[in-house]
Amino acid sequence: MESSATSDLEDPRRQVILEAAAELFFREGYAATSIDAIIARTGGSKRTIYALFGNKKGLFEALVRENSQRLFAGLAPGMTETAPLETVLRRFAEQLLDLLMRPRTVAVFRIAVSEAQRFPDLAQSFNALGPGPARLWLADVLARAQLQGEIRHADPTALTDQFFGLIRGNLYFDLVLGLRTPPDREELAGIAHAATSVFLDGLRPDR
Repeated sequence: MESSATSDLEDPRRQVILEAAAELFFREGYAATSIDAIIARTGGSKRTIYALFGNKKGLFEALVRENSQRLFAGLAPGMTETAPLETVLRRFAEQLLDLLMRPRTVAVFRIAVSEAQRFPDLAQSFNALGPGPARLWLADVLARAQLQGEIRHADPTALTDQFFGLIRGNLYFDLVLGLRTPPDREELAGIAHAATSVFLDGLRPDR
């Protein structure tokens, strides 16, 4: 028998509601958006929204979760076991940059930052469901690379944060602040390649 969680994910109303919520959150702000306003755009009832998402915070969390899943969708299954570490890291960097440059990612990040003081649990949800899975995944990849002697031993979590910093640089903040347009595919690939090379050059076992 199909679980209720699986049924909810396949409910055709779910994406319609998410898109309406995203549009209102991004335009009006999280605090100013009501469940009634979302219903006015989509029809249906509060019962439907509560059944699918729980509440308004659940809607925001679903947006964050859906967005972060794009990162792993572009990584081939089993890639970490078969591909060289440099290939895995470069592909990860490209996927992360592609995700970070998307208008929806930027908008979700702006909401989390702007509402952090009034809704600290919203910022915590964003961190846990957005960057959280990516950081855990990458820390695990680096820990296994250390065990295999591919890189020097160091705290995998600290290394993960350093690699994230190299990938984002000032580019992401310039984009969030509206100071530049997203990079094209060629520039994005160049940034990912440079970040991966600099990162691994500092971790070679013979250094």
